[in-house]
Amino acid sequence: MTVRSVVRRGVALVNLGVTALMDAPVVGRLVRRGMVEIRYTGRRSGQTFQTPVAYRRSGDQVVIGVSAPDLKTWWRNFGGDGGPITLLGLDGADRTGHAVSRRDERGAVTVTVTLDPPS
Repeated sequence: MTVRSVVRRGVALVNLGVTALMDAPVVGRLVRRGMVEIRYTGRRSGQTFQTPVAYRRSGDQVVIGVSAPDLKTWWRNFGGDGGPITLLGLDGADRTGHAVSRRDERGAVTVTVTLDPPS
């Protein structure tokens, strides 16, 4: 078993725990203040993926800071001109938008989502 596969298993377990907390009756509302689950389609695979992420919001912009970006690949789907994304349960409803990832000179990665108007 490689280090990378161990890390991926660990991340999968943490994601399951976070998702469970987001759905919990008592603490879910508190957790969802700074966490949201995203859904996107992989550029190469065409598969649909979901993962919880921490976010900051200002109006119709949502910024997702990608911790340990070199260990993760999901954000690479939004390089260049970016692509479509869905934020599940944001404002009590699923919200779609356009996401673009950027890596700064220090190597930090952020994904900026411009939300579509509510339907």
